[in-house]
Amino acid sequence: MNDIFDPVELGPITLRNRLIKAATFEGRTPEALVTDELIEFHREIAAGGVGMNTVAYCATTPGGRTDRHQIWMRPEAVPGLQRLTAAIHAEGAKVSAQIGHAGPVANAASNRAPALAPTKLWSPLSMKMMRSPTTEEMSDLVAAHARAALIAEESGFDAVELHFGHNYLASSFLSPLLNHRKDQYGGALENRARFAREIALAVREAVGGRLAILAKLNMSDGVRGGFAIEESLRVGEWLQRDGGLDALELTAGSSLLNPMLLFHGDAPRKSFAKTLPGPTRAGFKLAGKVFLREYPYHATYLLEMARQFRRELSIPLVLLGGITDLDSMTTARTEGFEYMAMGRALLREPDLPKRIRENAAARSICTHCNECMPTIYSGTRCVLRLDNAPIPPR
Repeated sequence: MNDIFDPVELGPITLRNRLIKAATFEGRTPEALVTDELIEFHREIAAGGVGMNTVAYCATTPGGRTDRHQIWMRPEAVPGLQRLTAAIHAEGAKVSAQIGHAGPVANAASNRAPALAPTKLWSPLSMKMMRSPTTEEMSDLVAAHARAALIAEESGFDAVELHFGHNYLASSFLSPLLNHRKDQYGGALENRARFAREIALAVREAVGGRLAILAKLNMSDGVRGGFAIEESLRVGEWLQRDGGLDALELTAGSSLLNPMLLFHGDAPRKSFAKTLPGPTRAGFKLAGKVFLREYPYHATYLLEMARQFRRELSIPLVLLGGITDLDSMTTARTEGFEYMAMGRALLREPDLPKRIRENAAARSICTHCNECMPTIYSGTRCVLRLDNAPIPPR
């Protein structure tokens, strides 16, 4: 499979190659609006040769942000988003908006709005109970995703990525550990999957055929009693059958309970603890080894789980995790994955795709130390890059 750098279709759009910049918190929107720093962050990566950038995180409601500094999709955000998409397009890349609701991962104290969860849960972020949306409110949450997709279209995005992973709101509904509802959104898997399926179809109705529609789906939460691969395969089949999506990006882990399953590599516990407020930091010192577990890093580390989806699904799939050189990209193609997503390697070297295209022997110099993880609050960056510095507060 030597077509990695050839143009490829993704739903109604064409990418210049099969490489997608994975969604990563950028920490460059202090007023919940686009800044010049955010534009330059994405422009540099687009210039480095990826087929499509993903802008994260674009919340569907003010309370759907992980904190109040993140963008939420509203008319006031459009002019800045238009400047952002124009800058990415000028470098030859397409651009996707990752849209969703943070749910249990939202910081209610920062957002000044209640965090939502399928059923009432205690939030260690805001030190408050989360609120469970009513059945009537579920329809409003679905509609908010469709509105966000329309805002993305108005802003010049080519695609939207629906966030069904990492125990954000849609993902938390999928989890039998977090979802104890007694209505049509709880209980059997078909009910727990209803919210995600309704979102995908609502977004398809809003922008389908004009924007590409992807969803980031957890293969496993990596938590005892949580959403696991057997159920995820069934949800993948339903999403495929519903016809709301153009591709699935396969992921793993829980931002709420087990984030390192997504990353693999070193667990930056000391650096992460420094970013937390006092009470939360004290609890983290006691539970940090449980929360930030260690998973050895190796190339294409999510491939073993992802293979099962490739065997059972026909929908185009994005392989994420440990895609850093031509060998790993070729492995993904040989295994039947249409696209590959890159994250940390692009923080270290935004021009890595261009270097690999020019030199098949090029290798990423990312060390997988994961010290980039705690920088999400001060401008997501590789701390080993000498030209990177924290974004000053505004």
